[in-house]
Amino acid sequence: MRQKALFLGDIRFQFKYGLYFIYLVFTLIYIMLVYVLPESWRNMAGILMIFSDPAEIGLYFMGAIILFEKSERVINSIAVSPVKPFEYVFSKLFSMAVISTIAASAIGFGTGIVRNAVVFLLSIFLCSCLFSAIGLIIAAKISTLNGFIIATILPQLIINIPVFAWLFGWKKLWLLFHPGIGMIELCTSGSYGFVSFFTLIFWTAIFAIIAVLTTQKMFLKVGGAKL
Repeated sequence: MRQKALFLGDIRFQFKYGLYFIYLVFTLIYIMLVYVLPESWRNMAGILMIFSDPAEIGLYFMGAIILFEKSERVINSIAVSPVKPFEYVFSKLFSMAVISTIAASAIGFGTGIVRNAVVFLLSIFLCSCLFSAIGLIIAAKISTLNGFIIATILPQLIINIPVFAWLFGWKKLWLLFHPGIGMIELCTSGSYGFVSFFTLIFWTAIFAIIAVLTTQKMFLKVGGAKL
């Protein structure tokens, strides 16, 4: 019940501050852009758009959300409430995954690049949770938005460069242990779906655990013995 209330509260927050409207506009623009490209480019362009924006939405916006909650002392209130760190983290990850999956689905189905709907939706959901967890880990340790933006540069390079290399033909097998490539393989129904699925599950679980531990420390700092 508490988890449901947190989740719905995060959804309402994102809706109130325009995140759904922003992604409605972005999604329509992305679909139009895909259709103005030559037909042979559409599949790759659509996948790149989905990976670099809706799937990574948590990495972009988690900093603003956490810093807003810090400035409004929302986290202070949550820290002294019965809410557990894992409930807070799961609420953030799942709520961001909802808007991410909706936007990615609209682009994927709208441009006709989805081959297996279940696998596509699952991979976007997992990838979004992973990137939101990374965003939360960084945001929990940062006190300014500029600091968050700077701190996300290196993770974005690590996340994006191997994916671009894979899509443009540099397909080394060891890259299959990269979660971004796992998502690309699943979304495109590639040849390495089994390995890709477990790679994505593995990294999502690892970073979700780290996010919970980081949130636990953040709660102690603002509402516990270290205050």
